[in-house]
Amino acid sequence: MQIDIGSLSPQECYRLISGIVVPRPIAWITTRSPDGVVNLAPFSCFTFVSNSPLMVGINIGRKAGREKDTARNIRALDEFVVNIADWTMVEDVHASAVEYDAHESEVESLGLAVEPSVTVETPRLAKAPISLECRLHSVTGYGNTGAEFFVGEVSRVHIVDELYRDGRIDTRELQPVCRIAGANYATLGEIRQLKPVAQTPKSVIEPGA
Repeated sequence: MQIDIGSLSPQECYRLISGIVVPRPIAWITTRSPDGVVNLAPFSCFTFVSNSPLMVGINIGRKAGREKDTARNIRALDEFVVNIADWTMVEDVHASAVEYDAHESEVESLGLAVEPSVTVETPRLAKAPISLECRLHSVTGYGNTGAEFFVGEVSRVHIVDELYRDGRIDTRELQPVCRIAGANYATLGEIRQLKPVAQTPKSVIEPGA
């Protein structure tokens, strides 16, 4: 089978690619509006973009051309928190995708506790095993539906003690939630450990070098 991408609508393209680019990690993002309302929403177009300084990126689309609360709040206050959910939280992750009005708080509606962050004003989810406090670095638009790639510089990482071992995250213990096509979620299956491949250490490149 061959598919002419030019013949597909934006929604059909999303349905196709969301089943191809799998599994996708989920950034469960808390933001705060200028009025103090705490917003919570999951985004599965999520990755890291730099290790020095540490930066993460999230693609945030629009609904019927309208900017989402998450994007509007990040742009207004230049900060956000990426919370990483584990498998016990999958139903809350899915429920937080419901489209609430801007004045409504998902964390309050879902009964999720929050805790103060250290370097940003936006709170983090109390029960999330990992949270990344981020300051907005840049926003870049892509395509013709208003999608934008938000990059945040990580200023503080919160990790529950049992997940952090020898400078690494015990991913098997974390059991992170991932998104596949549709309203379908998964977590880790078989993990096969192979012999490490030798790699040249990463280093900082001085400006102008």
